[in-house]
Amino acid sequence: MSPIHLPVLLEEVLAVLAPHAGGLYIDATLGGGGHAEAILEASYPDGRLLGLDADPWAIARVEERLSRFGSRVILVHANFRHLDAVAKAHGFHQVDGILFDLGVSSYHFDEADQGFSFRKEGPLDMRLDPTRGSSAADIVNTLDEKALADILYRYGEERRSRRIARSIVAHRPITTTTQLAEIVVRAVGRRPGSRIHPATRTFQALRIYVNDELGALEAALPQAITLLKPGGALAVISFHSLEDRIVKHFLRQESRDCICPPHAPICTCSHKAQLELIHRKGVTPTAREIARNPRSRSARLRSARKREQA
Repeated sequence: MSPIHLPVLLEEVLAVLAPHAGGLYIDATLGGGGHAEAILEASYPDGRLLGLDADPWAIARVEERLSRFGSRVILVHANFRHLDAVAKAHGFHQVDGILFDLGVSSYHFDEADQGFSFRKEGPLDMRLDPTRGSSAADIVNTLDEKALADILYRYGEERRSRRIARSIVAHRPITTTTQLAEIVVRAVGRRPGSRIHPATRTFQALRIYVNDELGALEAALPQAITLLKPGGALAVISFHSLEDRIVKHFLRQESRDCICPPHAPICTCSHKAQLELIHRKGVTPTAREIARNPRSRSARLRSARKREQA
């Protein structure tokens, strides 16, 4: 089976969500539909699932894969930053489980049309929803050197951001993925023995910035708590440290009664814990899963359950 069909950390996700008959579930990031399919199978015969994806092509792909579940599944073209509104519009109140599988799906790296991969010739786009916002080409061809360097450093944690940004500005206009990748290679070179392409962090940074992925995540996590019923579970899979830090901080904060600064003499925040951590530390793929699906190697699952009294 091609890696594009392999949902990451599937067994671990199912253990967290514990799908059952009659349950309501939300997959906020459909991707290839593998997690959604497994949740629907495990919640037979009448569990229901609402699936969202910012990419309209993902919806089209998953519709066929999940067609056998009929009215048990509802698919919506939407960014998960609008999770609460979409869920309530389709009758998904007080749900049993919510899944976020962050980043982009394997389809985006295997297909050249949307410009996510530096390994394949394609238009320099990178928008999950090609009908909205500025493309990566718009960004690299219009922002000044400092703004570009800041994006590469902040969202790609690229230490050579200034050198790369200087080279990008010097080689404008840039219209294709391979053109940008070659500019990065010429700017910083290849490290002997490294399996990581020099353009990896640049492409990550531009993708995150173009789609405002971190902003969407920060907006969606509080909405997820609101939608969960007491005892409902939240599962979040991240693939890089920027996402994981946001998720880790959010889950830890919402599992504590007081979030005042450590030096505060008394509690003044009136914050009440809404979550209980299921895993104190993130869960990573087994060696067996990584061998079967190398793209899972950087995945980390964090999870929590909504408190009964929340």
